[in-house]
Amino acid sequence: MGINIIAHRGSSKAAPENTKKAFKQASKDQADGIELDVHLTADNQVVVIHDPTIDRTSKGKGFIKDFSLKELKEYDFGSYFDESFKDEKILTLTEALEIIKDFNIINIEIKKGYNINQGIEDEVLKSIKMFDFESEIIISSFNHESLKIIKDLNNNIKIAPLFYARLYNPWEYAINLGAEYLHLYYNLVNKEVIEKCHQQGIKVNVFTVDEKYDLNKMIEYNVDGIITNYPVKARNLLTGMKLE
Repeated sequence: MGINIIAHRGSSKAAPENTKKAFKQASKDQADGIELDVHLTADNQVVVIHDPTIDRTSKGKGFIKDFSLKELKEYDFGSYFDESFKDEKILTLTEALEIIKDFNIINIEIKKGYNINQGIEDEVLKSIKMFDFESEIIISSFNHESLKIIKDLNNNIKIAPLFYARLYNPWEYAINLGAEYLHLYYNLVNKEVIEKCHQQGIKVNVFTVDEKYDLNKMIEYNVDGIITNYPVKARNLLTGMKLE
């Protein structure tokens, strides 16, 4: 299969993150997959956005959980990046999946905390069920209880616990959770960890890898996927093209 290049929030250095334009650009940039983030609105709709608030990526302010989908659709989620993107609207997960359905990997990161996004797992699975590509889906989260809920609801969906920590025998943790993948911070992995995960049947995607030196190191380690803001750079390195 080789190493997959996964565009972090789409091609998020070329277009506003988690938007239609970023996902379309990722296709042009020859990414193999898309990573995106999801939250729940006040009316229980799954929307694609990283932060719990709209403050950073729109001209509005407030928590996503306090807005209805209709209210969120009134905001501009592109001009913070550049005025040429001023018409970009927040996407529902269903709308995003329609745009990115032809990618080989679709990584949905669930954002869930003590007082936000309770019950998001069932709503995410409802959106996925509308499409015929369960095999392309990976659901990741720093909230590993959320991943267990996903597995209990649909054991066919692949899950990936996210870690910023260096774990002792991380493959054992993945096996105990029933996870097919580990999503590990690139600066805390080495070749031995990747090899031992592979020996146990666990795949490893690393995040978020942007610099040439680090990209080359991950390629040398033979990780399964590289989540990056620069899919073109990663693709060029992977195919041996010379970068300026």
